[in-house]
Amino acid sequence: QVQLVESGGGLVQPGGSLRLSCAASGTIARINVMAWYRQAPGKQRELVAAITNGDVTNYADSVKGRFTISRDNAKNTVYLQMTSLKPEDTAVYYCNVNGPSSIRSYGYFDSWGQGTQVTVSS
Repeated sequence: QVQLVESGGGLVQPGGSLRLSCAASGTIARINVMAWYRQAPGKQRELVAAITNGDVTNYADSVKGRFTISRDNAKNTVYLQMTSLKPEDTAVYYCNVNGPSSIRSYGYFDSWGQGTQVTVSS
C-alpha cells in the first residue's frame, strides 16, 4: 500500500551533522503523523521525533535542541536534521508514517521504512 524510501545516513564525526529524508508513496489520502525512530544494538526501538500534519512536533529529551524534524506535504516527505551528533546517537534510524489510505476499503496505514544506519565515531 505505502512504501517508504529513506536516505541520508552514514558515518560522521562527533559534533557533525546529517540530514535524513524519508519519502512516502502509494495509496495515501493523507499522512497524519510522520516520525523517526531509532534502534541501537541491544536496545529497544525508541521515538526520536514526530510531526503531525498540523506541524506540531515532539522530541525525545535526548535530542531536543540538536535535532529538527520537518515535513513537505506536497512531496509526502519527512526530514530529520541532526546536528551536534554524539556517539550515543549511533543507531539504525527508521521512518514511520500513518494516516488514511486513498482506497477506503484499505482503512488506515501504518508503514515503516527499511532503516538507515547512522554512525557517530571519530
